[in-house]
Amino acid sequence: MADLVYRVVMHDIKKKIINNEYPEMRLPDERSLSEQYQVSRSSMKRALGLLAQQGIIFKKRGSGTFINPLYLKNQSLFKYEGSNLGITDSFKMPGKKQSIELLDYQVVKTDEELKQDLFLKDSDFVYKIKRLRLLDDQPFLIETGYIPIKIAPELTPDILKSSLFNYLEDTQGKTVTRSFLTITVEPSNLDDQAKLMLAPNEPVGIMSGIFFLDDGTPFEVSNMRIHYKYMKYNTFVNLSQE
Repeated sequence: MADLVYRVVMHDIKKKIINNEYPEMRLPDERSLSEQYQVSRSSMKRALGLLAQQGIIFKKRGSGTFINPLYLKNQSLFKYEGSNLGITDSFKMPGKKQSIELLDYQVVKTDEELKQDLFLKDSDFVYKIKRLRLLDDQPFLIETGYIPIKIAPELTPDILKSSLFNYLEDTQGKTVTRSFLTITVEPSNLDDQAKLMLAPNEPVGIMSGIFFLDDGTPFEVSNMRIHYKYMKYNTFVNLSQE
């Protein structure tokens, strides 16, 4: 499926930033960019908003939109390129190919904890999925997730062999934009060691919590066990309400 318009624009602007095509580290105004790319103002606003969320550009009131010089100095800290919180976009690395191996796929009845976390009823069922993520055929993450069937009734094993969040956005217009996650580290267990190729004395990173759709609906309870070499956390803080 063709990429969304604002994503195409966002990637092209990012490429031009990398190639130093904007003089004085400043972008043209939103109207000029909309005319240049022949897209609506709303699409351009969303593209620029994503670049701002990633910390690549920033607005200076009364002066315009500027490129963050730290982005040009250390682009590896700003590698996120997606519009949702999916692992596929979050873990993109230049020159490395991602793949997914589906380990488990089943429908289960909700328990009390899932019912509370996902706002479900006793009669609701969820998908239980377990996937192994790889970079250039090297395993780096085991994820176990629980997703309400009523939110994604058409979910199939084939869909789960690629980015679920991108599929959801591209086919249903639903975007996963919020999460509440706990990040910890603990000793690896036998399953971690077997699937992530860890030695018994090597640790594993844990990211667990809930992902939400942009309308606030809880979408997935997830537990991700990450090879410690990939356990790096970067953050860009922006308290602006604009």
